[in-house]
Amino acid sequence: MRRIEIKSANVNVELDYFLQGSVIKGTVDNSVTEVRSYFKVDSEETEAKVIEVIMLAKKGCFAESLVKNAIPLVSTCLLNGNEISVT
Repeated sequence: MRRIEIKSANVNVELDYFLQGSVIKGTVDNSVTEVRSYFKVDSEETEAKVIEVIMLAKKGCFAESLVKNAIPLVSTCLLNGNEISVT
């Protein structure tokens, strides 16, 4: 990471989601329609230096990568110690 002085930094993440259907009827479903991140930084460094650090932090963020890039999900379920198929 770059060595710059940051007085304070805060990141808030919001998301829009929905949950629909019924667990009882077996029709439950959900989705996230948008994720937003808000960075608040206080620093006396130049804007260019702070922007560089924020860009590096975003590039190294697993959560942002997970949202931006579709990846395979591998899920293993065990019932009484035995692997079962749940699709």
